[in-house]
Amino acid sequence: MEISAAGRLEVRITTADVGKRVSVRCLTEAGTTGGKFTDTVGVLTSWDAGVLVITRKSGESVRVDASSLVAGKVVPAAPARHRGPAADYEELAQVASRAWRPLESARLGGWELRAAAGFTRRANSVLPLGAPGVPLDEALDVVRRWYGERGLPAYVQTATGAEGTQELLCAELERRGWVREVSSELWIGALAPLADRAEAEGVVLAREADEAWLARYQRKGVSEVALKVLGSGASVWFASVPGASGEAPAAIGRCVVDGRWAGFAAVEVDPAQRRRGLATVVMAALARRALDEGASAAWLQVEERNAGARALYAGMGFAAHHAYHHYRERT
Repeated sequence: MEISAAGRLEVRITTADVGKRVSVRCLTEAGTTGGKFTDTVGVLTSWDAGVLVITRKSGESVRVDASSLVAGKVVPAAPARHRGPAADYEELAQVASRAWRPLESARLGGWELRAAAGFTRRANSVLPLGAPGVPLDEALDVVRRWYGERGLPAYVQTATGAEGTQELLCAELERRGWVREVSSELWIGALAPLADRAEAEGVVLAREADEAWLARYQRKGVSEVALKVLGSGASVWFASVPGASGEAPAAIGRCVVDGRWAGFAAVEVDPAQRRRGLATVVMAALARRALDEGASAAWLQVEERNAGARALYAGMGFAAHHAYHHYRERT
């Protein structure tokens, strides 16, 4: 918090700071003198009619009455490097998009409209990297029509919590009645330590997802569309740990190598085989192959509510870089 030369807390933000990352302290109970304060850090997305809206790293919007402010300041954007490789949001968003390609796409300025017959939100949502080139309401009309022509709901994928993310766009969507349905995080880490975590004995690597691999994959009834999305990417590898004869693999995983990045997905283990380290074995085998192809950094995506996966990946040296969300218009 900002403290004046006289030792008093000061509010050093104004409406001109909308769009900047701020830290504020406010009194939680009006009229009290007991020091009941709360602190909020995030992007100031609006300041209207005496109310501030601050979007936290998680994407949560916090409303603060300006009359309750006792301190506030603009703070630097979170550094690109916490643990593991340095990276900015746009680089990671583009790498993640290339690892999970739609069947068709269209450009609207800096926005990419993506569709894959409804297989996953990531392949059936707008990725807005830059301005759409037209006013926002007009851009959203284009989005509605484009997805409506394909019989799909319109989704916009946004991100929060890192330099260059889209807190302001999130706020504008929410003002227009769009609802955040799903939130996940993109985590990054160093690749070499992951490759050293386990031996790869028994792990089978392949360029395509065969019937056995698909039998363990959690999305049942995989279509030709899904197979094309799963197979998309610069250099795609599928890993499996064979199960008993005639049974689905004990564990599977997918990795896309793209320049310095290796992206991990679809790491799944037979419930009866869990707590044996099979997820680590699969990821280590894929990491070694990625290192052979020149990669040095790793990324993956994990849902906020998946506590087990988050603990596993944290133990492997991964850390959250930013959160991403899928917005759908309220119906």
